Amino acid sequence: MRRRHSTVKEDITADHHLACQPIEIERGIFAVVKSFSSNSAPIHVQKRTSGKKTAANAEGIPFSVDVVVGSSSSRRYVSIYEANLSYYNKFGRVMVMFDTANNTWHCHCVKAKQACVHKAIAKWHFFQTRKELFTGDESEDTQDSQGSEDKVETVTSSDFQYPPRGQDLGRIVRYIHNKKRLPADLPAKVYGLTSETEVPKHLMPKECVCPECPGDLPVGEPLIISKSAKIITVKGIIEGVTTYGKKCSRCGMMVRYQEWEDGLHNFNDKVILTLHFCLYLRNCLQTHTALGRAIETWELTSGQQYPNKNSLIHGYLHFEALTDHDYNFSCVCCGHHPPVVVMDLHKSCVFSLAVSELEDPPDGFDGEVDIDEFWDSLCLERIARGFVPKPTYHHWAPWIGPYTRKSNKVLNTEHEKVHTTRHPKEQTETDVTEDRLLDEVSNLKVHAIRKLCRECGIDSQGSKMELVLRLREEMKTRSKFDKIFQKVWGASGGWAVVMCPCGQVVSLKFNIRAESPRDFTDLLLSWKHMPNICIYDFARGLAVHANLREPETMPFSPHEGRLLDPSHENLQYASNGGMVNLPWLNTKKTVPDPGGHPLTGSADHYCLYDRFHEGNTKDPKDILRRIKMVPELAGRINSQVAEQLFSTMKKNNYYMNMLSPSAHVFMMRNVIHNYNQRKNKKIKEELKKLVTPEIQLCLNEHGQAEFCASQPTGLSPDPVVAASSQPAETGFSSDPDLSPPSKRKEIFYILCIVLVIVYIYSITHFLSFLSHLFILN
Repeated sequence: MRRRHSTVKEDITADHHLACQPIEIERGIFAVVKSFSSNSAPIHVQKRTSGKKTAANAEGIPFSVDVVVGSSSSRRYVSIYEANLSYYNKFGRVMVMFDTANNTWHCHCVKAKQACVHKAIAKWHFFQTRKELFTGDESEDTQDSQGSEDKVETVTSSDFQYPPRGQDLGRIVRYIHNKKRLPADLPAKVYGLTSETEVPKHLMPKECVCPECPGDLPVGEPLIISKSAKIITVKGIIEGVTTYGKKCSRCGMMVRYQEWEDGLHNFNDKVILTLHFCLYLRNCLQTHTALGRAIETWELTSGQQYPNKNSLIHGYLHFEALTDHDYNFSCVCCGHHPPVVVMDLHKSCVFSLAVSELEDPPDGFDGEVDIDEFWDSLCLERIARGFVPKPTYHHWAPWIGPYTRKSNKVLNTEHEKVHTTRHPKEQTETDVTEDRLLDEVSNLKVHAIRKLCRECGIDSQGSKMELVLRLREEMKTRSKFDKIFQKVWGASGGWAVVMCPCGQVVSLKFNIRAESPRDFTDLLLSWKHMPNICIYDFARGLAVHANLREPETMPFSPHEGRLLDPSHENLQYASNGGMVNLPWLNTKKTVPDPGGHPLTGSADHYCLYDRFHEGNTKDPKDILRRIKMVPELAGRINSQVAEQLFSTMKKNNYYMNMLSPSAHVFMMRNVIHNYNQRKNKKIKEELKKLVTPEIQLCLNEHGQAEFCASQPTGLSPDPVVAASSQPAETGFSSDPDLSPPSKRKEIFYILCIVLVIVYIYSITHFLSFLSHLFILN
């Protein structure tokens, strides 16, 4: 007998069976729902497993098929052809689901919030067949948002549609970018909101007249954009906020709430961040904490569920894009034009960019790019993701401070790495030797060397030294050498830096292709004043490449950047510990050379090896490129400042390497800028401790910090300069908080004399005390 509460399973009959739909008749592939439940999702099954399955049948295989079984009003399915079999497509097809209620896409090949090619194909399929499913004009930044699921609320009335589209969107984006910028140094009162009662609940734009129409034409009445906006604070979420917009009746210009004076930053009219929260995220990046982790930490602390993390991350990037950073990239000690620089490449911090995405440069492209145009386009892309044209890779620009570069036209000749043949001399001088490549292999981690051995068909078992020796044997053949070279240096990305000896980043270049001396030559030739001393791990290659590119000016001279002429006598002199004095590194030349450096007066330019890579070359002439030969540099210059920076910045790689190219370079420039600002602030604070509070710290025209005494009220405002590392000169200041000093140094000399007198007076009294003590004893 049948148990009373047992489940009764009905037999599968012609009238009772799982709903199915044919996908590929030739191969017997069907879409069948998993169960009889009403919300069951369809899966792929294969009814026929025998018979012909050759490539000829592929011509009749449908690429994408709209799946009806299992679909509902809120869920749509599409079957995508996938030739590469895997655990998620055992029959050569992948099922993609579109949740119309939540505006989300799901595929078995990736996580829920990640993008994939199958989702992209499904979107194309539905856009071709069911355009009604796409209610908005939303675009998804699949690389750097990792599948953001935010929905943009579209508000439409008889004369108001928000968000705007087309040209109207471009107008409001550029208006916000130009007129709604936040100061770099925010006053404390605007990010001190702590309680819900202090936060406004109705956010209206302050514009009363159209910002574009002449004659002060009034804009329309405020119209509601969203009644369910959220304000994100470090203590939690404030809900029930209403945002408003206005529209000009004449030109159609729209404005929205973007008033930082209230302590708020409006991202997309539904997510509003407090400035305090934005500064918290900025400091998280400075402590090498990914924004997603920082947000999750506050979720656990506050006990509230924050909106989609990608919205908050893009909201923070939106905040940084509107902040009026000067991105000066200079050191208050070395100034805008440091005479000594250290250069290196951070290889492990890269962005994902397929070679197939690289465009060929247009005809006549000479490598000059407009630096402001490129970086402004990145900011506009952050403000209106997907609207403004994305930067093209042949117009990819480095970042050099406005006072350091010659002009807004800078060099980026990376396309020449693959489009030209090197000069025979450069080919001879700059070929990567077996020893240099072996040195780079030795610096890799053990697991990376094992992977390299497996990719080269070499036994990957044993110690690190055994693996390196096996690779060295393989390098003896040219084909294996080229293969290992591509594995070690073939990855795109990485960023090149030019730093001052204090550790400040002065120039930054994001490489698309593998490193070469060309990258650093581009930076140096874009400078207004080229450094006198360049320290690099491949000094010979850099000097040869730069001089071949500019044979008329010879950037590195005399002696091709060596300290002495490479004669037999000079080589013997250097081998015996001979020294070459460069006194102008400490004291500027009394009579500067024509075209000399503004801080040293010298027109000589040398290219030297850093101490760590001095032994990487077997060329005997390179002994004349060693730092220890210069007394003014030996023991005083830290040639490893770049390596120390990379050691710190590699803590960011776990999230920086996941970003798209544009988001990567935008965020990295911002991180480096804040890093420089912190170091400069620390230097200023240390300098101020040396003098009394009434003596102010100023910057001269070269961006170097100097002391200047403020004058009493009513007297002529003529500040007096204190000593600095270089002679003081009258000029402008790059820091708005610091005023320019005067050339006069009389008071400084008087102060020095007073200090000497006080010192002598103290010594005299001390000796007198000792004599009295001796007499008493």
